[in-house]
Amino acid sequence: MNNPASGNAALAARDLRHVWHPCTQMHDHESVPMLPIVRGEGAWLVDADGRRYLDGISSWWTNLFGHANPRLAAALADQAQRLEHVIFAGFTHPPAIELAEALVRITPPGLDKVFFADNGSAAIEVALKMSFHYWLNRGHGEKTRFIALTGSYHGETLGALSVSDVALYRKTYAPLLLTPFLAPSPDAYEGEPGESPEQTAKRRLGELRALLERHAHETCAVIVEPLVQCAGGMRMYHPSYLAGLRALCDEFAVHFIADEIAVGFGRTGTLFACEQAAVSPDFMCLSKGLTAGFMPLSVVLTTDDVYAAFYAEYRTGKAFLHSHSYTGNPLACRVALETLAIFRDEPVLERNRGLAARLARRLAPLRDHPHVADVRQCGMIAAVELVADKAMRRPYPATERRGLRVYLHGLQHGALLRPLGNVVYFMPPYVVTEQDIDLLVDTAIAGIERAVTD
Repeated sequence: MNNPASGNAALAARDLRHVWHPCTQMHDHESVPMLPIVRGEGAWLVDADGRRYLDGISSWWTNLFGHANPRLAAALADQAQRLEHVIFAGFTHPPAIELAEALVRITPPGLDKVFFADNGSAAIEVALKMSFHYWLNRGHGEKTRFIALTGSYHGETLGALSVSDVALYRKTYAPLLLTPFLAPSPDAYEGEPGESPEQTAKRRLGELRALLERHAHETCAVIVEPLVQCAGGMRMYHPSYLAGLRALCDEFAVHFIADEIAVGFGRTGTLFACEQAAVSPDFMCLSKGLTAGFMPLSVVLTTDDVYAAFYAEYRTGKAFLHSHSYTGNPLACRVALETLAIFRDEPVLERNRGLAARLARRLAPLRDHPHVADVRQCGMIAAVELVADKAMRRPYPATERRGLRVYLHGLQHGALLRPLGNVVYFMPPYVVTEQDIDLLVDTAIAGIERAVTD
């Protein structure tokens, strides 16, 4: 029998006395349960009362190979007995060197330099600063602006939030932020009637061209989430947009920043989303799956050309002086190396294709649901768009919090589903079984019925 002093109720009460949680209106927890998780087992989480929850969102899209994965845990434990951390200015260590070498081998061609940070938002900050500083060092100080896509999301720090376009996160802090130019998203859901995703991408590229014609002279870079705009509602678009974007960036002399923080490491069906358009960005930001959910770590990969713009005698003032105390942390780098080793040793992407096909088959009947406007999928990411009026695609008012009903239903039935507003999405760890997929979808379908019933 569980000890009441260490059960869910007791731990939740202790938490709520002192802890302020992210992305949360804490008042909600007067009615929404706070769940203390005490251990993980593969794709499952276990709370203090022994209840199990299938992690359908990979704990904010980080977990690839299961909670408490023994191979990753062993690598972490081994490294902890060797070197836990060392200053990364003027010092280095084997895990960071080996990880940089491995990432250069597997990412798109031309990304030959690796800069370490410790989370996704920090990686975006690095890329933005590095792009601006590159142009400054090259004598183009007039380039101070960025182009982002409508509906984009790149993080919560001020620079990352500046190039984001989700009002829920941005609106409050707008007076503190840079103002980007916004290019219309190639989001296939927003395509015109009868328009294919590829045609939508082509039309949006034309609008991006017009924007660059007016503003390229003052633009450092275009930043995009390749193929899937995740926090903006799992909006998906055709790979041809990335190919067209690469060509436009070359033509107008602006950088291409690929934010693969959420979509990298197999989420879209290929190891990196940019592969599906056969393009190499000028900057690629990686995090989340980089350590399979074990440790905070991010990297920015860039080109020798960018690196060369900073390489000079110190007196020139061209050095890139950005830093973090835990830059290149050996524990995180070692776990990242083991994560890449799992991709090397096991048929991860092949297995994912089978799981993705199962997910597609199970979700297909929802296309006929009277309150589902769209079912979309890109590899191991799938989303269901709930609407009040299917014919008009009229969304439910955000204040009705229909997605919260799906979330609560999921918890009651052993599944972690955390919708983005009215978008119910699936991004499970790669260790789920077909039966796990069935459980997630069955629970979501029942939760959707609960959510759309007034």
